[in-house]
Amino acid sequence: MDFLTSPTFWIKLIQFLLSISFLVLIHEAGHCIVAKLNGVRVEQFYMFFNPSFSIFRMKKFDNKWHFQFFHRNEEQDEWVTKEPDNTIWGIGWVPMGGYCAIAGMVDETHDANQLGAEPQPWEFRTKNVWQRLSIIIAGITVNFIAALILFGVIFYTWGETRLPLKNVTQGLYYSEVFTKQGLQQRDKILLVDSLVPETAGDVLEWVVIEGKQNIVVQRGDSVFSMTLSARTGQDFLAASAAFDKVEREHVRQDNTYTKRPYIGLAEYYPMVVAQTTDGFPAALAGMQAGDSIVSIAGIATPSVYEVQNELSKHPVDSVTIGFYRSGVPMETRAFIGDQCKLGIMMEPITTFYALETTHYTFWQSIPKGIQYGWGKLVDYVKQFRLVFTKEGAQNLGGFVAIGNLFPARWSWYSFWYMTAFLSLILAFMNFLPIPALDGGYILFLLVEIVMGRKPSDKFLEVANNIGFWVLIALLIFANGNDLLRVFF
Repeated sequence: MDFLTSPTFWIKLIQFLLSISFLVLIHEAGHCIVAKLNGVRVEQFYMFFNPSFSIFRMKKFDNKWHFQFFHRNEEQDEWVTKEPDNTIWGIGWVPMGGYCAIAGMVDETHDANQLGAEPQPWEFRTKNVWQRLSIIIAGITVNFIAALILFGVIFYTWGETRLPLKNVTQGLYYSEVFTKQGLQQRDKILLVDSLVPETAGDVLEWVVIEGKQNIVVQRGDSVFSMTLSARTGQDFLAASAAFDKVEREHVRQDNTYTKRPYIGLAEYYPMVVAQTTDGFPAALAGMQAGDSIVSIAGIATPSVYEVQNELSKHPVDSVTIGFYRSGVPMETRAFIGDQCKLGIMMEPITTFYALETTHYTFWQSIPKGIQYGWGKLVDYVKQFRLVFTKEGAQNLGGFVAIGNLFPARWSWYSFWYMTAFLSLILAFMNFLPIPALDGGYILFLLVEIVMGRKPSDKFLEVANNIGFWVLIALLIFANGNDLLRVFF
């Protein structure tokens, strides 16, 4: 449990809770606002769940606002009976979501037996199908629109910085996932299924996520076509899982992060020392700022990734490091600890390649945010196919995996970017036609539109219960994967 004392853990946890709280709040607010606009009572609106008791709640009755802290839930609650048109607003103690209790709706807050025998005009069930559909779809819509707005704000505030492949004169670095298929270090990829990639990220996305196989490669002065394996996406996930396991072993040893070999493909550039850390192997071996590392233990390592790859093979070992200093080839020996670190800060990629930043005006950022957000949603839907493979299921993650998406250091750019991305995911996941999710209700409403009659409240209760336990099983599986990664 040493991770509990790590600042990194708490920084990621705070970002995760703030982001999820914001997304759940706006999602449930969508349901709440549209329900009230349609004349439906919203009995309770809670951020987080409140089994047994609430941290805080408030409601307006008797012409004034009433507030309570750490209130135990009671069957006979005067707050419920007084002025029932007014909503109880609260904060629960289980930070795993939230809910909006809508009168006359069979969901996680009501079962069929709790509904009155005689439908009332203020209840969800008495509204026409289009009103009910608008209430259900409101949460998904709010999350989707929020993501597009946030992406637009990000482009307006920070612009868009990219490293175009045209500037990457030394080509790309490829991990074993790609080299075993015939690609070589420094190959340049010109086309992917007739599409021209602008960045290395485009290549990785099209090949791994979308499953495109046909590429055109430039190797030196030669240009030729290749067909990649249809299993590249699965192989990528399997390699990621294998290296993550090695990573976790090192983290458990001393709670520090170890840079392991790169799994995908990236811009090829050399490892040049910017600064050494006192007491670490590079400093003890006499290395200096400006040294360019070209070999480890006699193996040529002309790129950052090859240096990292070779170092990972020599834990607790003394190795020869070859490097250039002011154009002069030199060697030194260094003892590499179990973390396989040299203890250097290296020159960033921007030392070798020029980045390009595009700034957007307010009016330009709106369509840019919409275009980018829609593209990200499409990419996520395409990536979803990998979930149904063995490798995808093994890489499925829960709350820990989501929390690890956030950076170890606070960054408003990263926070809002990840919040926008998670908002897209939340919208998509809620749209899935699984009972107990919004998509399940949408499915039943569409069936009602087609068939001309709605399912019974008892049927909806049974379907929601089934959907609920399916979701619980998925949560257990995903978070079980997280626990296995943490402790095994």
